[in-house]
Amino acid sequence: MSPHRAAHRRRPAGRVFGRVLVGALLVALLVIGGTAFRVWQVARADDRRPVDIVIVLGAAQYHGKPSDVLAARLEQALELHQDGLTKYIVTVGGRLPGDAFTEAQAGKKWLTENGVPAEKIVDVDVGSDTLGSLQAVADISQQRGWTSALIVSDPWHSLRARTMASDFGLDAWASPARSGPVVQTREVQFKYIVRETGALLYYRLTHAPAEIAGDGLG
Repeated sequence: MSPHRAAHRRRPAGRVFGRVLVGALLVALLVIGGTAFRVWQVARADDRRPVDIVIVLGAAQYHGKPSDVLAARLEQALELHQDGLTKYIVTVGGRLPGDAFTEAQAGKKWLTENGVPAEKIVDVDVGSDTLGSLQAVADISQQRGWTSALIVSDPWHSLRARTMASDFGLDAWASPARSGPVVQTREVQFKYIVRETGALLYYRLTHAPAEIAGDGLG
């Protein structure tokens, strides 16, 4: 075969490969962009409605006192309870080595101090990430006959948490906290949207948690 013919055959093959590569990149950008848009869209919504339980996802606590992030979530859950949208609040979250309280216990303590009857609060101190905590809540819900839930977390975390809860069989919606350090500036909001987009894509591919240490978004 002449060099001219060989080069002629290589050129079409190269063009096909280039088109496939460009197509794959466009699909990836569409998936990433579409996921980021959904994270942003769900973060802006508040799907409050009557439900069996309100789930407060854990965040840092200090000797039983909620951090600013956790306090914002607890205030949101308290409002939902006071509005008559649920009879039960479920607080979740474990403890770090050396802690006297779990995140779930700190949440229950705060809620009882703010008027919610202790018997209406279930503290679930199982799980070191969102996935493990929601699995534990789903197990308790099955035992008690609870089927619907409002999830209270930060706005950017809402879509992933809602997706996980739905995968465990709960009819789940989100009513995110609108105050606290996670929603104070556009720079912080953008950072969390990027992180949650990656974490949600990772979860959908692996059904494993994406650990984001220190901010309650694991």
